[in-house]
Amino acid sequence: MVSVDGLTVEFGGTTLFSDISFVINDKDRIALMGKNGAGKSTLLKILAGVRTATRGTVSAPKDTVIAYLPQHLMTEDGRTVFEEASQAFAHLHEMEAHIEELNRQLAERTDYESDEYMKLIEEVASLSEKFYAIDMTHFEEDVEKTLLGLGFERSDFRRQTSEFSGGWRMRIELAKKLLQKPDVLLLDEPTNHLDIESIGWLEDFLVNNGKAVVVISHDRAFINNVTNRTLEISCGRITDYKVKYDEFVRLRAERREQQLRAYENQQKEIADIKDFIERFRYKPTKAVQVQSRIKQLEKIVPIEVDEEDTSSLRLRFPPSPRSGQYPVVMDGVGKAFGPKRIFSGATLTIERGEKVAFVGRNGEGKSTLVKCIMGQLEHEGTLTLGHNVQVGYFAQNQASLLDGELTVFQTIDDVAKGEVRNKIRDLLGAFMFGGEASTKKVKVLSGGERTRLAILKLLLEPFNLLILDEPTNHLDLRTKDVLKQALVHFDGTLIVVSHDRDFLDGLVTKVYEFGHGRVREHLCGIYEFLETKKREELRELGIRS
Repeated sequence: MVSVDGLTVEFGGTTLFSDISFVINDKDRIALMGKNGAGKSTLLKILAGVRTATRGTVSAPKDTVIAYLPQHLMTEDGRTVFEEASQAFAHLHEMEAHIEELNRQLAERTDYESDEYMKLIEEVASLSEKFYAIDMTHFEEDVEKTLLGLGFERSDFRRQTSEFSGGWRMRIELAKKLLQKPDVLLLDEPTNHLDIESIGWLEDFLVNNGKAVVVISHDRAFINNVTNRTLEISCGRITDYKVKYDEFVRLRAERREQQLRAYENQQKEIADIKDFIERFRYKPTKAVQVQSRIKQLEKIVPIEVDEEDTSSLRLRFPPSPRSGQYPVVMDGVGKAFGPKRIFSGATLTIERGEKVAFVGRNGEGKSTLVKCIMGQLEHEGTLTLGHNVQVGYFAQNQASLLDGELTVFQTIDDVAKGEVRNKIRDLLGAFMFGGEASTKKVKVLSGGERTRLAILKLLLEPFNLLILDEPTNHLDLRTKDVLKQALVHFDGTLIVVSHDRDFLDGLVTKVYEFGHGRVREHLCGIYEFLETKKREELRELGIRS
C-alpha cells in the first residue's frame, strides 16, 4: 500500500538513518520502535508528507488516505467539540463536489472514443465507489460514538473547544483522524492524553478497524494489544520483525547476541591480520602476503552491534526513614470547585509500605485528591498524614521546578548519597543521560528530558511517601522498566496516578477507582481490577460474562 525506498535523513552532516526501505501493507498494525532520538517521529512525519527526506521516496496509490496525529499540535478555536470532530467529513463534501464537476464535464463532451474521455469515466467510477462506500447518513452517530469512546460526555459536545485543556484537544484531534477512516493511520504517542478506559476503547477500534496503523508508543500493553509487526530503527538502519512487541524483545536479544559474537570474531580476525602485517612488514619474502593482508583489512566492513538495552540495570535506592504505621488516613474527604462537585465521601487508609494506584477517567479527581494530600487544596472531611511522613511529590509540572543553571550531573550529584554516588554515571545512562548529555545545563533540556531528570532526582531523596502523578508520560520503555524496578524495591509507601497498565502491573496491590463522584477501594492488582470493571459493565447491560 505504502512503499518506502532508500530513505535517508541527514542533519548538518549527521545521518539520522540511511537507505531504509520497507512496505506498509493493508491491515498491518506496526509498532515503530527505537531509542529516543533514533528518528521515529521524523520517519512518521515523512510518511505523513509533512517533511521531506534527504534522499529516497515514499509512494502510495493515488487515492490512499493517510492521517497523522503528531505528539503536539496547534488547534483552532471557534467550533464546538461536535463541530470540530465533524470536520473529519469535510473532505467528503469536497469529493462530492469533485464528482459533480467530473460528471458535468462528461455531459458536455462528445469525444466518447477518446482516451481522455475514458480516463474521466474511470476517475468518476473510482471516486464514486469510494464516496458511496461511506455511509454519510450515519456520520453524526459515528461522531457521537467516537467522542464517547474517547472519554467525552454528551454534555461536552456543545462546549467550545477553547474550554478544554491541551490533552482533551488532542482527543478531539484523534477523534477526527479515526472518523476519517484512513487507509493508513499514523499515531505518535496517542495514549499520553488518554485514561485507561479510553485506551481500551482505542485498542478495540484499531484492532477491529481493519486498516493499516503505524504507532509510536511507550505503553507496552497498548502496543502488544494493537500491533502485529515491529519496525526498529537502530544504528541508522531499520529491522523488520513480523511479530508483536514482546516477541520482538526476545528476537532482538537473540539478534544482538549473534551480532556480538560476530563482532568479537571479526575483532579477533582484524587483530590476527594486523599482527601478521606487523611481524612480516619488513621481510621481502613475505611482501606479497603482507600486501594481500592489507587489502583484506581494507575490505572488511565493520560489524555494528545494536544499542545495548539498559533495562537490565537494577538499582536499589537507600532505605527510607521509617514513618508511622498509617502514612495517609482520610475520612469523608470531598472537593468541589464552585457548583461543580468532583468527589465526596472519600474514606481510605493507606498503610506503611503499601503501593497503591489512583485510576479513573480524566477529570474525576485523581490529581485533585493528590493536591489535597499535599495541602495545596482545601477540602471537606479530615485528612491526616502519619508520624514522620516525609513526602516526595512528582506533579505533572514538576520538571519546570528544576534549577536551570545546574548541569544534569550536578542535579543528581547534589542529592545522591551512599553507594548510589558510585553509580551516578550508570544511573544517568539508564535514564538516557549518558556521555555528553550529563554535562548539559537543565535549561537547554526538552520537556521530556526534564521530566526524566525530575523523577530520577526525586527517587534519590530520602522520602518515605512517594506520590507520582503520571510519571511515565515522557519515559521510553527501557527507562520505565528501570523506574518500575526501583519502585518495586522502594521500602516506603507509594501512591501513583497512572493510566499505564503494564507499569502498574506487579507494582501496586491496591487500586482506588475515581468515578461518578466517588472513590472506591479495590484490594487487587490493576488487571484484576480491570476484569472486575468489565464484569460490572456487562452486568449493567444484562449480559453474563
